[in-house]
Amino acid sequence: MLPVFILLSMTILGVSTIMGVFTNSLIIAVNVFDKFMGKALSPSDLILVTMGPTNVLFQFIMLANDFLSFLRSDLYFSDEIYTLFTVMLNLPIYTNFWFTVCLSMNYCLQIVIFTNPLLIQFKFSVSRLIPQLLLASVFMAMATGVPAAWNMYKDTPSFNVSSNETAEISVPKLNVYYLLACNLISCSLPLLLVAVANGLIIKSLVANNSHGNRELSARAQGRIRAARTISCLLLLYITFYISEILMFIDAFPPSSPGFCICLIVIYSYSPSQSIVLIFGSPRLKQVSLDLLKSVRTLKKGKANKPTIVFIKPELHK
Repeated sequence: MLPVFILLSMTILGVSTIMGVFTNSLIIAVNVFDKFMGKALSPSDLILVTMGPTNVLFQFIMLANDFLSFLRSDLYFSDEIYTLFTVMLNLPIYTNFWFTVCLSMNYCLQIVIFTNPLLIQFKFSVSRLIPQLLLASVFMAMATGVPAAWNMYKDTPSFNVSSNETAEISVPKLNVYYLLACNLISCSLPLLLVAVANGLIIKSLVANNSHGNRELSARAQGRIRAARTISCLLLLYITFYISEILMFIDAFPPSSPGFCICLIVIYSYSPSQSIVLIFGSPRLKQVSLDLLKSVRTLKKGKANKPTIVFIKPELHK
């Protein structure tokens, strides 16, 4: 029988995968349907459509990675399998971070008023540059994620097999210099750029309010919604990043409360991010609410389904 920790971890991972695939698929489906109906996708919509498949891919890779590590650790920690999963996990994670930068920059350029001529020119040309920025994000993720295959070394920690014996398993690990370099380029730098964009957006909103611009016009509501979305994405980014670092440096022993919290944060990152994106878009939010109402109505209709009662009349002689 599997330990309770493994069963609980696989259950949480399975639930988060279902939620992540559903929410990200909803984002993709709504935008693809709008495009099919002849509507032009905005730069932010294009970024969301690109982030969706990346998050779905990350969920499935993480599902296969953790299930294999829990159930077949001997096979998982072989050189080929461990290297393959390390590269496959790094690519969608780094790509997602850079896509978040693109989304933050897009919102920032739409909201913040710049005086620098170069920034003003970039502001008006960002809609044409988004596809190139997305491609550059994928290239940057590959440039930092793929070299993990050539930066492995063997470590031999001791694992408790039972209460009376231990076993030594040779575990592949990433070279510390490569780990520092790729984290600075594809984790810390995107985090810094998202934080700067979020700070500029909040500063712009505070400046508008200080000048007495308190009307809740559609444009003002859109700015507040964008600031809220980027702030939530930044918070998710920070918690995910810290959890990944704690896992990499083995800060907590397996099955400890700290280890479980880090796992839950990592597992819930993709569905949480997609939920933030859905509620940050009025169209996606409305579609989601309509879908929930339809499901509730369907369930209520089944619960209140009329029943036909046949009454057998009694004949009195």
